[in-house]
Amino acid sequence: MSRLRSDLGCETDADVWRALGVDKCVFLAPRHPRATEDTWHIPSLFSVWGVPTRQVEYLDGAGVYEEAVNPPLAQATSVEEIDAYPWPKPEEWDYEHLLTECLKWPDYPIVGASYEPFYLYSRLRGMEQALEDLIENPAIADAMMERIFEIHAGIVKRSMETAGELIDFIYVAEDLGTQESLLMSPRSFRRFIKPWLARMIDLARAYGAHTFHHDDGAIAPLLPELIDIGIDVLNPIQWRAKGMARESLAQKFGSSVIFHGGVDNQHTLPFGTVGAVKKEVEENIAIFSECKGYVVAPCHNLQANTPTRNVVALYEAVQEFGTL
Repeated sequence: MSRLRSDLGCETDADVWRALGVDKCVFLAPRHPRATEDTWHIPSLFSVWGVPTRQVEYLDGAGVYEEAVNPPLAQATSVEEIDAYPWPKPEEWDYEHLLTECLKWPDYPIVGASYEPFYLYSRLRGMEQALEDLIENPAIADAMMERIFEIHAGIVKRSMETAGELIDFIYVAEDLGTQESLLMSPRSFRRFIKPWLARMIDLARAYGAHTFHHDDGAIAPLLPELIDIGIDVLNPIQWRAKGMARESLAQKFGSSVIFHGGVDNQHTLPFGTVGAVKKEVEENIAIFSECKGYVVAPCHNLQANTPTRNVVALYEAVQEFGTL
C-alpha cells in the first residue's frame, strides 16, 4: 500500500480509495490492550491467543506475511487441558474505541468484527493436528470450537450493542479450500464447523447485521450449505481454483448470494497486461450482471509484485464497464 500511495501521490490509504473510486469496505474491530498487532482481524491477534509468530519475507523482501509457529495447544490430549488454557475474555476488548473508529467512516460500509473459528483452531493446535482432531479427537475439537465461539459471540454482542447502528457486516469466514480441493470432507465440515458458523450468522442477523463470508480456494461443494445458513456476501471468488468457474457459480448461486472479488491475483493482476486486466473485469461484470449482486474486487489481497498500472486498470475498467 505504501508503494501505491507513493505512485499515486496520495498521503493516506483513504486518499488512494478516493483516487481510484473504490467504495471500500472498512474493516474495523474492537482493540485488545494486550495485542501487539495492529489489525482488525480478531482471530489474527495471535499475541492475545498465545500463538507465537514469525515474519516471512517473499519476493526478495518486497512483501512480508506473518506465520504462526509453535502452536500452544499442540500437545494437549484432554478437554481438561483445553479448559485450563488462558483464553482471553470478551470483556477485555475496548468497544468504545470501535465506536470512535466507526464514526470516522460515515460514507463507507463497515465490517465491525470477525469470526473465523477453524482458522484460529488450526493456529492453536497446528494445521496437521487440527485436521487429525476431526477424526481422532472429536471431544477436543468440540471443546475448542465451543470455547472459540463463546468468546467471539461475546465480542460480537458487545460490538453490536456499542456501535451496531454503524456496523453493516460481521465477518463470518473460514479458509476451507486449497487450489484443487476442500481442506476437509463435507461430512467433517457439517459436523465440526457448519453449526458454529450458523450460530454466528444467526447472532449477527439478530442485531441487524449482514454476513460477509470469506472462503478461499475450491469450495464449490460447500456453497449450497453456506448459502443455506445465511451468508450474504461471498468473497473472494478464486475462479482459477478447481470447480470455481465464474459462469457456473453465477448460474447455480447467483440468485442467492452477492459475489465479491473475482479479479484474479494469481496471474492476471501481477503478470497480465493492462488490457488483460480490463478484459477480465469486463468479463466478470458481464458474467455476474444478472446475479443478486456483484462487487468488483481482487480475488484476494494484492501481492507486492502487482504493478501499479494494473491496479489502476482494474478500477478504470469498473468505471468503463460498470454500467453493462
